[in-house]
Amino acid sequence: MVELQKQRVEQEMTKMIDEIDKQFLRKMQANMHRCAATCCDNVDVSLERVQKCVEACSTPLNNAQNYVQKEIEHLQSRLQRCVMQCNDEIKDKMGPNPSDTEVNKYSLMFENCAIKCVDNHITLIPSIMKSMKAVLAKNNSANT
Repeated sequence: MVELQKQRVEQEMTKMIDEIDKQFLRKMQANMHRCAATCCDNVDVSLERVQKCVEACSTPLNNAQNYVQKEIEHLQSRLQRCVMQCNDEIKDKMGPNPSDTEVNKYSLMFENCAIKCVDNHITLIPSIMKSMKAVLAKNNSANT
């Protein structure tokens, strides 16, 4: 059951990352390469200037990728904290020497709590996506 929830989260995260990649990051990556190629085409400047130019071309993409990564890590951290809270609550209820029946009951309670965490966090993804898209669109328009 826990494995199924893990797969659900991974699928939703993958869908989110794919959408962000297709809508923003790939275009930024293509722009970065075109910009870097232009830097390299300029034979009248020093190697150091070309390298600085190429670095400057990659800054918007690097910033966007770092932002997306930070947002994903934040969501994953929130989910982990929720599941840890479930675990703590069950441990507090269980007592020192639970019977097999109690262990089964508490395991089911934990699973239900963890499923609720996953459900709650998956429902957050559309609003997180909306925020990320707004930030990336704003930053992307500032860099073009």
